[in-house]
Amino acid sequence: MESLGSHLLLSTALIFVIEGLIYALFPGHVQLMMKFVTEMTPERLRYFGASMIALGVLLVFVIQKFLNYF
Repeated sequence: MESLGSHLLLSTALIFVIEGLIYALFPGHVQLMMKFVTEMTPERLRYFGASMIALGVLLVFVIQKFLNYF
């Protein structure tokens, strides 16, 4: 049985892989995105971050339910 710690480490490693792929494949778009983010107000950036957290939690819940279905 896998532990929560191993899942967290695996998830963190996958985040690095995905972010690395984005930087490697789309460096120009990443620079434009970074410029856009630096021009955002802190409130809007906080709202965006909170929205991404909510979306991530929802996706984890949906994926777990989907995987447990089969």
